[in-house]
Amino acid sequence: MYIELEHISKYFGTFKASDDVSFGIEKGKLVGLLGPSGSGKTTILRMLAGLEKQNEGDVIIDGKNVNSLTPDQRKIGFVFQSYALFPYMTVYDNIAYGLKVQKRDKSFIKNRVHELLDLVGLPGVEKRYPDQLSGGQRQRIALARALAPQPEVLLLDEPFAAIDAKVRKELRTWLRETIDKVGITSIFVTHDQDEAIEIADEIIITNKGRVEQVGNPVEIYENPKTPFVAQFIGQSAVIKDFGKLKGFEKENDRQYGVIRPEFVEISDNTDQTGNHKNATDSAYEDGIIEEVLFRGNTYEIKVRIGDITVTGKTSISAGKRTRGEHIKVLIKQLYIIEGEHTQIVKNKAFDDSQIYYI
Repeated sequence: MYIELEHISKYFGTFKASDDVSFGIEKGKLVGLLGPSGSGKTTILRMLAGLEKQNEGDVIIDGKNVNSLTPDQRKIGFVFQSYALFPYMTVYDNIAYGLKVQKRDKSFIKNRVHELLDLVGLPGVEKRYPDQLSGGQRQRIALARALAPQPEVLLLDEPFAAIDAKVRKELRTWLRETIDKVGITSIFVTHDQDEAIEIADEIIITNKGRVEQVGNPVEIYENPKTPFVAQFIGQSAVIKDFGKLKGFEKENDRQYGVIRPEFVEISDNTDQTGNHKNATDSAYEDGIIEEVLFRGNTYEIKVRIGDITVTGKTSISAGKRTRGEHIKVLIKQLYIIEGEHTQIVKNKAFDDSQIYYI
């Protein structure tokens, strides 16, 4: 592993911001540190950079223990959420700042600044000041400044948080492409799971100062290892009485279920003659629509099944449903959680041995 955190703990008084954190990152990867506010993401990033000193544990970069090294000695570039550009300096001088500290010659600095302006797609803005740029442009310049001294690791603390939604989506793709071009090992902090899933090679999920799960986006999304991850990732709903749903059994009162919209199939479940369409029809529930929300390319539909409410989605082409409408609903699978154990359970109707025809 190129970057390793080994049993890192950080205390602020009696508060444990990081609690025995350990993980490794391969060279050249773009990794997302994902978690809710206060979960310890930024503290981990700052300890990696040397801006905070851990109380316990070791930070290792490229096989070297860097605990005693200062931030500039660690060869790390840092992009702050607030950009932190010098307002009284031109774009050129902002990008050149780290190179001047390194005492590089003027010719090298000039070539490097123009190379980076081309890289971030902003050639010709070197004479402007930060307040003459848009938020998205300022973030690109902040990245160029961080890359200028040719760091070995790039850290980004919620780099798109201060940017509007449309530009943020565009910058996600741009960041992924830029990191691929540069080939630098990078870690970015975010609380936006869509952002992490879209651009990260690997995701590290944090909660209350601890690492809950590490894996690629597909692994994290489809196979949550802890109750927290099962409920945090996706648009999850906790269902205590999931045993009342067809095709599922609740073994004890300690168990509860977690259902995502993609686990819910909404259908009228009959053809024009009123006949059932397939072998899983016996697992369909009778539901009543409680709410319909338009989400641009889908309708988000809340459905009440007895005293249980679930959320599903339908395409625009399926047509708009109405509140109070009676519909058929199939719960295809759910997560069953008991203590610290999480299990994916499919509806018994999808098990050939359980299918019966009516």
